[in-house]
Amino acid sequence: MLVLVFTLILVVSDLVFYFQMQKVEHIGIAVRSLSVSIPLFEKLLDCSCYKTEDVESEKVRTAFFRIGETKIELIESIEQNGVINRFIEKKGEGIHHIAFEVTDIETEVERLTNKGFTVLNDTPHKGADEKLVCFLHPKSTGGVLVELCQSINPTAQKNKNPV
Repeated sequence: MLVLVFTLILVVSDLVFYFQMQKVEHIGIAVRSLSVSIPLFEKLLDCSCYKTEDVESEKVRTAFFRIGETKIELIESIEQNGVINRFIEKKGEGIHHIAFEVTDIETEVERLTNKGFTVLNDTPHKGADEKLVCFLHPKSTGGVLVELCQSINPTAQKNKNPV
């Protein structure tokens, strides 16, 4: 009987862990110009940018660096009145958001909504780096823009080696 109870506790704790935030996936930094910021961060981090990508859904161009398990994402607006340009006009270049990896973004959005957090997107959508993404409003997260991201193809992401 004790073994059965212990087994059930392990199964339930595994299920709870499965849907929660797994780790910091990346830190998003708003920049005016990738052409200026990429060389700066390559020198700062002593590593190369391994990927640049346009994300039409967000109207941004991104550049990625990997430091250990965490990524740094530089974000440049591709529209004059885009959200990143508005952010920079208001607050200057700097940290824009922190992103957490989740295994099931829809379940995590439901959990956070039920706990009173405000979600900015009606449904998760494709973001950079082969991720489904969704943002939480900073007014409900202590002033921090939080991004949830789930790998669209977890096997490919796990086996992917940055250049």
